[in-house]
This record gives sequence, structure tokens and C-alpha cells, in this order.
Amino acid sequence: MKTKSDTTPTKDWQAMFRDWAQEAPEGPLKRYYEAGTIAMDTPLKDVPMLALDLETTGLDSRTDEIISVGSVPMDHRIIRCNGSGYWMAKPECSLNPESVTIHEITHTELEEAPRLHHIFENILEALSNKVVVVHCVAIERQFLLEASLKIYGFPLYFPVLDTMDIERKYHTKLPWWKRIIGKKPSLRLDACRQYYHLPRYKAHHALTDALSSAELLQAQIAYHMDATNDPISKYWL
Repeated sequence: MKTKSDTTPTKDWQAMFRDWAQEAPEGPLKRYYEAGTIAMDTPLKDVPMLALDLETTGLDSRTDEIISVGSVPMDHRIIRCNGSGYWMAKPECSLNPESVTIHEITHTELEEAPRLHHIFENILEALSNKVVVVHCVAIERQFLLEASLKIYGFPLYFPVLDTMDIERKYHTKLPWWKRIIGKKPSLRLDACRQYYHLPRYKAHHALTDALSSAELLQAQIAYHMDATNDPISKYWL
């Protein structure tokens, strides 16, 4: 199987999907790769996107588990809340108290939820033909990759626009004197939203955080990007 680096901004995801469609096992994951994705020269204004957020039992994708998934379809101008998805998944292990204080999802709420493998096909359908919008690519991509390996024995990959990475790159382009006299900027989701005067939402609910990331990306596009002339390959990871 081919390997790839998450640091290369000009990946040809379309070609990689074709390769993975040949290698993936029969079933939902193969169909996901067979559906393909957009060409790397597609202008931002023509890119179908899906804002995505996960809540998990911890931060280690090898040992912790996904317990909720929120998704919101969007493009550079419109957020389609009526197409939103929200799933809860009952973990194999008990929740730890530290994570419960963050996401506020309790054992009782998850008691009747299905296991992740029962809803993973629905997640793949939501991801299909979309560029995924997240705030911190390391969480969503790595947790879904590990989950796919456990369920299908084959990794799940998808192209990503990472609002945290976009904000970090913008701040590194500020004049040197602004970087020296100013405080080091926070790249937390809420802090990034405040730079654009976006409303404040209660954090750590997967669907709300997905919406928050969607709104942040639209603000970043409006302030820093050329949606008509910039190709998606300039920004995706």
C-alpha cells in the first residue's frame, strides 16, 4: 500500500483514491474510494465540503475511542444545516472521568447507542465526495483511520482543510514587528473564531464544533483566500 506525507500541500487525492479503490476490501470502504474525490485544480468555490468533529474518550487514537460524530455539509458560502448528521457510539471501554468533564457525554447517554462499526457506513456516506473541514487534522483523521483499520482492516483517508493550520499559516505571514510586539496567538477553535468576531458557542459537542469549524473556514476564505482562483490543492492536506 502506498504511503503519503500529511505535510505535502499538492497531493493528488483523486489519483490516490483510484489506487485505494483497487486495494480496499469489498464493501462500504471500497465503495467510498470508488466514488472518488475532486481534482486538485478545482477552485475553492466549486469544492463540496463537510465540516466534521469527533468527541472521543481521550486523545490517543490507538487506545481511545470515538463516542460521537457531528457533520455539516457546506461550501465556501453556504452551510447546509438541514443536511447535518450526528451519531453517538457506545465505546468498548468505560468512559474516564476526565473526558466526561470535557464532552459531558455520560454512560447513560451511550447505553443505548450502537457500536461504532454499526454506524461507520453512515459516516462514510457523509464523507463521500467531500473535502473534510476540521480544526486540528490530527484528531479526526487519525481516529477515523484507526477505527477503519479495526472495522475493515484497511485505513480510511480523506482530503482535509484544517482551519487550525490555515490560521497558523496566516499568523506566520504577519509583519515581523507585529509578531514581536503581540502575544503569541492561540489556535484553539474559539480563539480563532474571535479573531473574526464570530459568535461564541458552548464547546465540545461534536455537531456544534463542526458548525463552528464551518463558520471559521468561511471567515478565513473571506479574509485570506481567493475562492475563484485558488485551487483546492493550495490548502488541502
